[in-house]
Amino acid sequence: MEDCLAFCDLTEEEVLAIAEHEHMPEMAAIAYAQYLARKEHGPELICEMIVDDIRSAQRRNDGDHVRDLLHVLHHFVRSYPEAAPTVHPWSKAG
Repeated sequence: MEDCLAFCDLTEEEVLAIAEHEHMPEMAAIAYAQYLARKEHGPELICEMIVDDIRSAQRRNDGDHVRDLLHVLHHFVRSYPEAAPTVHPWSKAG
């Protein structure tokens, strides 16, 4: 997995958020992440996935996972500022 991640434009945590959202194995998520990162509007889709994961963790009252995913989201939007939401959608139940 580490070798494949080295060729991916996303961090391991970002890939794991995609795997969680899409209910897919980590290796498949690496390929999908790479595809989305280079696709037009793909980073926005990744951002939406992370936000959805945050909402799911909030519904489960999993505060530790919410915190971890907020860090993932923060890092992701620093790397892909065009994907940053204009409002804070993760603070609303969705």
